[in-house]
Amino acid sequence: MGPQAPGSQPKLPIPGVQNIIAVGSGKGGVGKSTVAVNLAITLSKLGYAVGLMDADVYGPNVPLMMGISQTPHAIGQRIQPLEAYGVRLMSMAFLNPGDKPLVWRGPMLNSVIQQFLRNVDWGELDYLIIDLPPGTGDVQLTLIQTTPLTGAVVVTTPSDVALEDARKAVNMFEQVREEVLGIVENMSYLEHNGEKLYIFGRGGGARTAELMKVPLLAEIPLDPATRAGGDSGHPIATLKEPNAQAALFEQLAKKIIERAEATKQRQRPTITIAD
Repeated sequence: MGPQAPGSQPKLPIPGVQNIIAVGSGKGGVGKSTVAVNLAITLSKLGYAVGLMDADVYGPNVPLMMGISQTPHAIGQRIQPLEAYGVRLMSMAFLNPGDKPLVWRGPMLNSVIQQFLRNVDWGELDYLIIDLPPGTGDVQLTLIQTTPLTGAVVVTTPSDVALEDARKAVNMFEQVREEVLGIVENMSYLEHNGEKLYIFGRGGGARTAELMKVPLLAEIPLDPATRAGGDSGHPIATLKEPNAQAALFEQLAKKIIERAEATKQRQRPTITIAD
């Protein structure tokens, strides 16, 4: 469990969950949910027990991307998560399906988020991935101030507009004393006829990671198959045949595993045995 921000509430662990990784972004439209979904599936393919909590309450896209639309049921007081591709899922979209907007104020949203964390029967998980809403608002702060995160991943594109907001997201996590595992630069480039086209700029993620003193975890290119996979409910990480994009998500997952283990080692209290 990481150190708490001054004056914050105690961070209560989620029974059975070993690592909680928040995936955030400073702004929408950078592919945060795509990264969270493919990361969760990849961790499952690597043999880990994985849950994915869609906390993006205003724009919950995880069910569409995972190809699942059922309604969860409860056993006693415990909500049973749905499952797809070996990943246990909970999302506001299961409770508010269709195109109807969610018009709720902060306290109601925070209550639902806490129910997703505490009243869902997640079972034994190696990793719970939380897809945060974009930005640095009340829902994000409440969640990370009440949940013992192993660390956070910030997703951005190479554009200056996205990078400005990504720095705000990194600063938000650091202000509440949460470990930033690193930055993922999404939509880094587009490959066309063997040439890399840097549509949104070049090298911004690396420069920002260096400036913020956090690792650059991955540079993931624009890829039509990745977009199509998310739209169809068959994410790119689910494909059985080898492909370069899925390989990048596997590399990302392995880096996050490495960083998470190192973070947990630092967070463990040191026990001194007297002679």
